[in-house]
Amino acid sequence: MHFALTDEQRLIVETTRSFVVRELYPHEAEIEATGRLRPELRDELKRRAQAAGLYAANMPVAEGGAGLDTLTWILYEKELGRANYALHWTCVARPSNILLACQGAQRERYLLPAIRGERSDCLAMSEPDVGSDLRSMKTRALPDGDDFVINGTKHFISHADEASFIVLFAASGEEPTARGPRSLITAFLIDRDTPGLSIDDGYRSVSHRGYHNSILRFDNCRIHKSQILGELHRGFDVANQWLGATRLQVAATCLGRADRALDLAIRWAAERRQFGQQIGKFQGVSFKLADMAMELKAAELLTLEAAWKADQGTVTDADMAMAKLKATEVLAFVADEAIQIHGGMGLMADLPLERIWRDARVERIWEGTSEIQRHIISRALLRPLGA
Repeated sequence: MHFALTDEQRLIVETTRSFVVRELYPHEAEIEATGRLRPELRDELKRRAQAAGLYAANMPVAEGGAGLDTLTWILYEKELGRANYALHWTCVARPSNILLACQGAQRERYLLPAIRGERSDCLAMSEPDVGSDLRSMKTRALPDGDDFVINGTKHFISHADEASFIVLFAASGEEPTARGPRSLITAFLIDRDTPGLSIDDGYRSVSHRGYHNSILRFDNCRIHKSQILGELHRGFDVANQWLGATRLQVAATCLGRADRALDLAIRWAAERRQFGQQIGKFQGVSFKLADMAMELKAAELLTLEAAWKADQGTVTDADMAMAKLKATEVLAFVADEAIQIHGGMGLMADLPLERIWRDARVERIWEGTSEIQRHIISRALLRPLGA
């Protein structure tokens, strides 16, 4: 196996990291203090990201994106992940790949404007009292002539306050199964100004200040059947086709923050002196650094292998689950140990460590909890044996 990066990959990594350090890092303190990303700052940074060629890098060249392969995209995501989430996600947007399922007029209304930076999307799956059991979602889309009438509530919808349209997953019917009726799910494209849709402030989260979640309420919200994304009752099919790599995206951004935390810890251990010598000379500190570096390398290799296999067409759900599980848990470990090495200073807002530590907590929950990832992995191990 060849581990060296190509010249193009090195250039993308260097360009992205330079942009993050130069354009995003200087604004992190403001976002942390205010809990919001100013619209004028968002728009200016978006223009700079577009000028640098970093915008919509995950989308195909034929559609106006950079056309990165999965491995290169993950390397790019790792560099973006070093910065505050609101800054890198909102200002260097990567439209959801599920929009590539757009057909006909949907392309000009949703897909292409999102790639050009004129519009932005959010995904609405999660509901109160449903959690990971998406087949139990209660939001209903009932046919009425050429329309669908939607009623229900979605919550924990990331960046819905910024999005101009929503990719909604709703129950559109039922089918019998041995365990009883099961909901059929359809994906819909819904503009934020559609009558009957309200977008309310969500919950205050300890993680990712400035990157908000919202509550979406649908009250007899009427949309045309032309706004179905994919096919009727086949919402999970379109999601499975286009959204699988999002777990690798989470893993990659976690790697970026873990790498930043480790670098801060190494520098502190080399510069901080106690009892007449650098604290890195004490085994209590140096062994922590060794463990942090080893665990981070393991997480990185799992993630890059899964990305490489995705490009080969051989990646499995278990591959992506392992990468997401390992990277998110390693981020929590590295952030905690980095704070321990810094002592009390690590918890002060003067350094980004306390933010990285707080932000790490949500990563083991969204895009599938750690328990869900372990379920996917164990199922892949046992199924071939009929267990």
